[in-house]
Amino acid sequence: MAGESKGGKESRMATAGKIARDMGEAQASPVGVGAPDVRSVPLLFEESAAGRSGADVAARDAGAPDAATILGATLCRDDIPGFPELSEPQVMRHFLRLSQLNFGQALQFYPLGSCTMKYNPVLNDEMAALAGFAGLHPMTPAHLAAGALELMAYLEAALAEITGMDAVSLHPAAGAQGELTGLLMIRAYHRKRGAARHKVIIPDTAHGTNPASCTLAGFEVVVARSNRRGFLEAAEIRRLVSDDVAALMVTNPNTLGIFEPEIAAIADVLHERGALLYLDGANMNALMGVAKPGHMGADVVQLNLHKTFSTPHGGGGPGAGPVAVKKHLDPFLPLPRLRKDGGAWSFDYDRPDSIGRLRGFHGNFGMLVRAYAFILALGGNGLTEASRFAILAANYVRKRLEPHFPSATAEPSMHECVLMHDLEKRADVNTLDIAKRLLDFGIHPPTIYFPLVVHGALMIEPTETETRETLDTFVDAMERIYAEALSNPEMVRTAPHTLWLSRVDEAHAARRPVLRWQPKDK
Repeated sequence: MAGESKGGKESRMATAGKIARDMGEAQASPVGVGAPDVRSVPLLFEESAAGRSGADVAARDAGAPDAATILGATLCRDDIPGFPELSEPQVMRHFLRLSQLNFGQALQFYPLGSCTMKYNPVLNDEMAALAGFAGLHPMTPAHLAAGALELMAYLEAALAEITGMDAVSLHPAAGAQGELTGLLMIRAYHRKRGAARHKVIIPDTAHGTNPASCTLAGFEVVVARSNRRGFLEAAEIRRLVSDDVAALMVTNPNTLGIFEPEIAAIADVLHERGALLYLDGANMNALMGVAKPGHMGADVVQLNLHKTFSTPHGGGGPGAGPVAVKKHLDPFLPLPRLRKDGGAWSFDYDRPDSIGRLRGFHGNFGMLVRAYAFILALGGNGLTEASRFAILAANYVRKRLEPHFPSATAEPSMHECVLMHDLEKRADVNTLDIAKRLLDFGIHPPTIYFPLVVHGALMIEPTETETRETLDTFVDAMERIYAEALSNPEMVRTAPHTLWLSRVDEAHAARRPVLRWQPKDK
């Protein structure tokens, strides 16, 4: 495992074992009891045997061209030196063993703040696996994919209704690309009006992707300061806005988990100076059926289907980040656009003001099917109920943890709560230590050290899909960790203890990552 020295690991394991013996009590049950110890899972290279194979490739027909003829000899090789040769059962067992070592929303409580790790209904997977959807080739002509295009059109309409916007594009591949799409449309909008603008205001509580997207779109970032209560004031935006400001990019609810109460007044300030309001919809799980960004004055909203609409996060892909806009930004939406001619759906490429394509194909279709199934299953009232339960769960956790982990703000929490603690001062136990100790209780840690404006922050988002019993279990674990930190701080500082891997040197792993396999002789 990259980042952990042998000596350091043995030292930590010895310390952990001594602590456990000194305590004289049972520790939290390890996650995945019966799962293999990671040290007992050999590398694929260690199981290799020359000539072993998991595939029986039929010989080419007589006269059929070989790969070198089709691809070119420079793109082909006869062998990869040292590459493992394995049977199919060996490969299957290897990766299944590794999967049993994982934390996941399907296995544990996963309160990762700002990520909305809600349960992904199996029904959604079944719908996406229907042969007509799953077997649809990306190059299928529109007239042979009428059902798929109609589903996409219905999803666009549903998202427009939920957000209170006028038009939606399903083109972006993920939330971050949706951000870039929205900003590129804002840039194109101002240029079309003959007034190129160069600055975007973002709050000090912004997601890290916001300033990154601004930079990619060619904008200079101007930081707006939140007030002591944790939200933006219209007066602060009025102070910063100028004729060179293209937009304000703000998340609502913000990353402190609270609603921006002056958002409508802020929109007015921006529009008076010709600037636009970009509302990052990352936290839309608090707003479905409760409030609409379009009613707050937003000009563009990006959504994360893997958050609000229950599609899988995917470990880096596939994703889906639709963008919703008001009418004045409709001409700038990315290509292609869906249109209906004579009862048939097709793609429209004749849009001269469009920012063009951002990727090869139009949306990750399987994710779109899942999101649409989720919306249909819940309906309007169900979506509202989901948001209200998400808000209730966050406030329940906040209230129960208040004695030892107070909220970073006095404002009411929406779908998530950001908590603080005094353990660093009282016991030299930091937020990372608390997060690592939670793993021993079979709970994935919440987001930590974010937002940056809160020292040692714990950002907890239960979502609407967890039971009260699950929330109580989490609270009990947090309270026990707090007590441990005071009575036996070394137990918390050296966690985790019950997993198959002890604490790694994360800084070393980040600075010197092992990203690819190399033969031993290299």
